[in-house]
Amino acid sequence: MSEKQLVAETLVAVIGEHLSSDEILNLLEKPKTAQHGDIAFPAFALAKHLRKAPQVIAGEIVEQLPQKAFEKIEVVGPYINFFLKKDSVSEEILHEILEKGADYGNQMTGEGRNVPIDMSSPNIAKPISMGHLRSTVIGNALANIMAKIGYQPIKINHLGDWGTQFGKLIVAYKKWGSEEAVRENPIQELLNLYVRFHNEAETQPELEDEARQWFKKLEDDDAEALTLWAWFREESLKEFMHIYDMLDVHFDSFNGEAFYNDKMDAIIEELKEKHLLVESKGAMVVDLEKYGLNPALIQKSDGATLYITRDLAAAEYRHKTYDFAQSLYVVGNEQSMHFKQLKAVLEEMGHEWAKDIHHIPFGLITQGGKKLSTRKGKIVLLEEVLNEAIASAKEQIAAKNPDLENKDEIAHQVGVGAVVFHDLKNDRLNNFDFNLEEVVRFEGETGPYVQYTHARACSILRKANFEIDLDAALALNDADSWEVIKLLQAFKEAVTKAAAQYEPSVIAKHAIQLAQAFNKYYAHVRILEDNEEKQARLSLVKAVTIVLAEDLRLLGLKAPENM
Repeated sequence: MSEKQLVAETLVAVIGEHLSSDEILNLLEKPKTAQHGDIAFPAFALAKHLRKAPQVIAGEIVEQLPQKAFEKIEVVGPYINFFLKKDSVSEEILHEILEKGADYGNQMTGEGRNVPIDMSSPNIAKPISMGHLRSTVIGNALANIMAKIGYQPIKINHLGDWGTQFGKLIVAYKKWGSEEAVRENPIQELLNLYVRFHNEAETQPELEDEARQWFKKLEDDDAEALTLWAWFREESLKEFMHIYDMLDVHFDSFNGEAFYNDKMDAIIEELKEKHLLVESKGAMVVDLEKYGLNPALIQKSDGATLYITRDLAAAEYRHKTYDFAQSLYVVGNEQSMHFKQLKAVLEEMGHEWAKDIHHIPFGLITQGGKKLSTRKGKIVLLEEVLNEAIASAKEQIAAKNPDLENKDEIAHQVGVGAVVFHDLKNDRLNNFDFNLEEVVRFEGETGPYVQYTHARACSILRKANFEIDLDAALALNDADSWEVIKLLQAFKEAVTKAAAQYEPSVIAKHAIQLAQAFNKYYAHVRILEDNEEKQARLSLVKAVTIVLAEDLRLLGLKAPENM
């Protein structure tokens, strides 16, 4: 039983006729300061039932509460403040963490069921820019968090690998390209060809007709068109994999848009059979007026399909293939209407599982307050940003610890981790400004700060030759250790909340708070002093390394033991 549950059960014995244990649990708060205890119950919630002032109610409840399970219970205005027994709670928490290690906080909510996560999804023949960072790292963190609570995540990179741009690329390659140049620098060369096509088409509009003809050949399985398309895709993927390796992000499927080409006719047939398709100006739509949405355009007047047709095919395929408990789409906020329409069409088709589809939107990365531009060549390349972050980390590590072994490996973990952490510490719906200098700082609310705290704690344990002793007395009751203990305990709740809200920032904020509390503890307490509490203090340090490393792992970061 958690401490919050203990408080709820204690209160329900007195006020159970008015509020259930779950209702009380939802009302419990964490006081703003430690002077007001560890858990607070606001008596406002009972004012309506009891027709008394909340502070009077609070006083009357406390008189009836058994105090033995707590250090003390106090009334402050309308709040009942519970002070937990530091000795018994610290003993229990430290034993549990030392015993379970990285499994601390694991839950079986998901019962092993599948959760496909549609994430990253760059376009073939175009570079991975900073604009792709958010979908990639939010999706990866959510996969780790869902696995932590017992689901089986399936990371799907729904590649942009189809469309008229391939007709343009084929024309450009046949006119101006060379195999050697593409093999040498695939993305840049293919992008150059694509840009050249658009420049030339301004004075030679017939190129657009050629491009349409080549894309039609591609759709009709023309051998040359298919060979070139497959080659462009393969060369692009090699380049993408290099960046995914830098981020340490791996996928279970690269089924992109092209994969669903032969699955869309069945969707259109199903919509026809269910009498859901309505003609509108020659095009076919699904009326979604009852959902308060615009009609979903399924097929253009020339018979061409659209993104939503493909996404309907993908949703049905994923449900058949994975029998998912939830299906997540980590796609920018600007696509919200698309996903509302997608779910509404699936509901109209009678698919009950449509309710298990969730769009996980996110805000923009800005620079100097302005949106990162992809027009006129102003692409901010993700690989360049990661390399700059690694170089900055290496510089700082060389200044702090010139004799450090594996400098390059640690600099990579810290630099890349800094960029990922900076993204994930922000509430995903918020836009945020990116400034590399701030991101890779070793002080402040940054990834390197959390990693450095973890390394510092590991260093203390090495110095002490610490070994876990589960039979030792691990009770601590000083104020500094108590702040750390409460945050170690809060990790489980952070995991549950992050999963429920699809919000990795909950984990990042927990990591920052735990690192700050530990550094305060380190500054105020003589951890290595020989006395009867030494084993308990070192066990606290060990527990901090376990939980911080797990915080970082869930976010997709490494936890170096030396920095």
